[in-house]
Amino acid sequence: MNNSKSETGCFYGVGVGPGDPELLTLKAARLIREADVVAYLCNDQGHSQARQIAAQVLKEADPSQTEMPIELPMCEDRRIANAVYDEAAILIREHVSAGLTVVFLCEGDPLFFGSFAYLLNRLQSDCRCMVVPGISSPQAASAALSLPLTLLKESYSVISGRHSDASILNTLGSYDSVVIMKAGKSRQRILKLLAESGRLAQASYLEYIGRDNERIVNDVTTLDREAPGQAGPYFSLFVITPQRRTEDLG
Repeated sequence: MNNSKSETGCFYGVGVGPGDPELLTLKAARLIREADVVAYLCNDQGHSQARQIAAQVLKEADPSQTEMPIELPMCEDRRIANAVYDEAAILIREHVSAGLTVVFLCEGDPLFFGSFAYLLNRLQSDCRCMVVPGISSPQAASAALSLPLTLLKESYSVISGRHSDASILNTLGSYDSVVIMKAGKSRQRILKLLAESGRLAQASYLEYIGRDNERIVNDVTTLDREAPGQAGPYFSLFVITPQRRTEDLG
């Protein structure tokens, strides 16, 4: 350990899962309750999905606990986002250096498409940092569908809907099971790629997994009929698995 790191303070990335508060791990709940400072990303109206998931646990925390909302504008400009993370890292470093425990609430898992990674990159060289894993959306989607993601020798890949057509087609053609994350803005494009790859009938579509407004569509061809050309929400994904599995489950 670097000698400059605080011996008592610590920065935790804590996964709170995809949406259902009951999917919080016991360790996550304990650390959230015991933290001196709880940080989380929020929009310009102060709303944080991660905080909402952990709301009940936060009510059980000591009254001296302070919250540190980090407002992250919804834009594609990485310079703006980097400036936000830079400023947040400075504040977190000060708290940890003062011997405080800072917990950063992360939707899903902290190191799986998680914003925590940007703060970890800025802080791990001079702050004590630890990670508590959480249930990620592919695992929650698999459970919601009661569908195995992989069996026996099946291959599995996760890709973002932000990737190029060629990358997504290559993944669909190379792996038995595929999860396409961040499908919202690319929903119509992904539907076309699923059809082009011959895997449309193998796909399911999910939104807001584990939340009150969870939506599951097993026949994804209905999406284009319901809302032609319409994008989906940010918290959405496609799960594509092989159809012929009965002989493997015998």
